[in-house]
Amino acid sequence: MGSETAPPLWRHRSFLLLLIATFGGFAGYVLLLPVVPLWAVLGGAGEIAAGAMNAVFMLVTVLVQLGMPWLLSRIDHRVALGLGTALIGAPTPLYALSGELWLLLGVSGLRGIGFGLLTVAGSAMVAELFPPQRRGRAAGAYGLAVGLPNFVLLPVGVWFAQTIGFAPLFWIAGVAPLLATAAVLGIAPVRARRTSGRRAFPVVLLPSWLVMTASSIAAGGLLAFLPLAVGAVSPLALMAFGGCSLLGRFAAGQWADRRGAAAALTPALCCTGAGALLLSVASWGPEALAVLGAAAFGLGFGAVQNSTLVMMFERAASGPASTAWNIAFDAGNGLGSVGFGLVITWSGYPGAFAAAAVLVLLCTPLALGSARRPVPDGSDAPERTREGTT
Repeated sequence: MGSETAPPLWRHRSFLLLLIATFGGFAGYVLLLPVVPLWAVLGGAGEIAAGAMNAVFMLVTVLVQLGMPWLLSRIDHRVALGLGTALIGAPTPLYALSGELWLLLGVSGLRGIGFGLLTVAGSAMVAELFPPQRRGRAAGAYGLAVGLPNFVLLPVGVWFAQTIGFAPLFWIAGVAPLLATAAVLGIAPVRARRTSGRRAFPVVLLPSWLVMTASSIAAGGLLAFLPLAVGAVSPLALMAFGGCSLLGRFAAGQWADRRGAAAALTPALCCTGAGALLLSVASWGPEALAVLGAAAFGLGFGAVQNSTLVMMFERAASGPASTAWNIAFDAGNGLGSVGFGLVITWSGYPGAFAAAAVLVLLCTPLALGSARRPVPDGSDAPERTREGTT
């Protein structure tokens, strides 16, 4: 598709700085994900109030994401990205001032604004920095910058808090995104591409959005309840899920630039569904199957993430596409945690994982339809930046 002779992604200075900024911003988010509720409990809040910390964070995130298409059509993407990393980092040390609920909720809300800006602006910049024939690989590399902090740092936050204390950890989690903000300053100006009204209309995103939402619901339930379902092997299973998700997202990016993102979506859904079915069996009997099931689920889910993101970029302007994808991911994860809890009360863990498999596999007609639908002609190539053409 014309990308084989293009320079390596790593030689694109703005993209490399985007990856650094993304990693730093997500590092500040991931380090505190399990820590803030713990800090709230130690400060005297109950478990429900402690859970409200992350709930407020994600609620504010989604509300900000809803306004991002309007914002990105009017300002340089770097401004939104830099403001996002700054708001994730700068308020964080304020957690150490008090365990009072009002302070913790306020800081979480500010950080949620930053995370909403970071997630949408960062992925939108992938579409703006590269022409359509290179976005698969670029989205795959961007997925590594997003996923590595989750894979490496998620278990580290609580250990840091117990080892060096909460206050030093809050400073570390605040400084990392601020350093990421410094990286943003080196990125070339990025403004939204001009697209026709038809191409920017969000309805064209609905099939990909439904596929991503369904897969994210299944993943949210898996992450929330796998430790309870399979017991002692759950740490290894979660590690397999995280590592294979990164591999799947990166590999799907390579596939997308060669054969098109839609071509990978049906195999990715089948892999995800097969993994969920293996997890259903593992929750009945041999728990060792959970590792294989989590690996298959992660591999497929990573590929679904990359494929749906690139497909959305093919069908709409970067702002609406990035917004729709991020809302599908974040809202789907939240719905999965709640929905799985309800299903488990009715059918137990085997039934819940089997339901997840059915939900994912029901999306295959949408994926097959997307593969047959013509891809837009790519007339939305990015404008020149100060680095020249991409």
